[in-house]
Amino acid sequence: MHGLTVRWSLANAPADTLDRLGAYVRDSSHERFSGMDGLRFKTWRARDGEWFEGCYVFESDAARAAFQASFTASAADSPGSAIVGESPIAIEECTIVAVAEGGDGFAPSAAYER
Repeated sequence: MHGLTVRWSLANAPADTLDRLGAYVRDSSHERFSGMDGLRFKTWRARDGEWFEGCYVFESDAARAAFQASFTASAADSPGSAIVGESPIAIEECTIVAVAEGGDGFAPSAAYER
């Protein structure tokens, strides 16, 4: 599968940055990506004080490449960059080797408890 990761460093970000990013994902970003054509799924990952990352899985290399080109062109002005105060430190395509759904099933959510 056709993956893409976008990562911001939180090393120099204010202490409440992860909370603000979580609110942005919950209130705006989750809805934007839910049902997006060409996207199989997206996860948002973070390590407080270290990094924040979007991990995307696309249905085709063409869908991944189109999104990557569009995002890269505007990455410095993206909402994530505005919240963090810096552009992403990495925008990398990758291969998703496999995906498994656990016995408790897939549970999409705009926010999980921290």
